[in-house]
Amino acid sequence: MTPAEHTATTARTKPSLFNRIIGVLGELLITAGIVIALFIVWQIWWTDIEANRAQANEIEQLQQEYGVVTVEDSGIAPRQEGPPPEWSGEPAYGDTLGIMRIPAFGYDYGYTIRNGTNMTEILNTGAFGRYEDTALPGEVGNFATAAHRQTYGAPMIDVPDLEEGDAIVVETSDVYLVYSIVSDQIVLPTEVWTIAPDPFQAYEQSQGRGELTEPTRRLLTITTCHPPFVSNERWVVHAEFDYWTKREDGLPEALVDPETADALEGGN
Repeated sequence: MTPAEHTATTARTKPSLFNRIIGVLGELLITAGIVIALFIVWQIWWTDIEANRAQANEIEQLQQEYGVVTVEDSGIAPRQEGPPPEWSGEPAYGDTLGIMRIPAFGYDYGYTIRNGTNMTEILNTGAFGRYEDTALPGEVGNFATAAHRQTYGAPMIDVPDLEEGDAIVVETSDVYLVYSIVSDQIVLPTEVWTIAPDPFQAYEQSQGRGELTEPTRRLLTITTCHPPFVSNERWVVHAEFDYWTKREDGLPEALVDPETADALEGGN
C-alpha cells in the first residue's frame, strides 16, 4: 500500500465527531445502568441482610438480658387475669420496648420494638417503631407501630398472610402481652384515624357517624407500606389485647408450636 493509499484508508475509517460523541454517551449509559443495578441490589437484597443480621444480634442480647425462656424448660404459662402491669414511665426516644413476635410468620420470628418512627434511626434498622404519643404496650388505648414491608429487614413482607384471630405477641423483660387480630385494611397515608386511641371510633367519626369517647380497649396497630416498592398506600393491621402471662411462668400458648405442645403433653 502506498502512503497515499494508507492516508485515504485512515481518513475513511476514522470515526466522525458525532460518532465519537454517541460512543461516549453509550459508555456513560452503560456505566449508569451498572450503577443503578448495583443500587437496586443493595436496596432490595443487601439492606435486608444487614438489618436482619443486626436484629438477630439485638434479639440475642435482649434474650440474655431478659432471661431465655423455652417451653421445654418452663412449660406453657397460665393466662393471667385482669390488666397487665403498668409501665413505670414514658420511655425515651429510641429506647427498646421489647420484641414483636408474630407466630403466623414463624415461631422463631422476632424483631425489636423501639420508641419512635424515624426512618433512618429506627425503621431502617429492621425494628418496629412506636408512634410516640400513642399507648404503650398493654395500656388502654392504641399501641401503634410502623415497620417496613420491603427492604431493611422487611419484617412485614408477609402481611397478606395474616388472618383475623392470629396472635401478635409483645415480649418484654417481665411479661408476654398477647393480642388477637381483629381487622386489617388498605388505606391512604393521610388516613391517620388508623393510629387514633380508638381507631374504630375515629373511623366512624371520619364518616360523619358517632362521637369520640375515652378509649376503653387495649389495641395494637401495625402500619406498613403497600404495595411493595410503590408504597403509595398503607396496609394496617389492628389487634386487641387478649391476655398476658408472666415471663417467669414460661411461654404463652400463642408462642408454642402445637406439635411441640402435643409432644410435651404426650411425654407427661
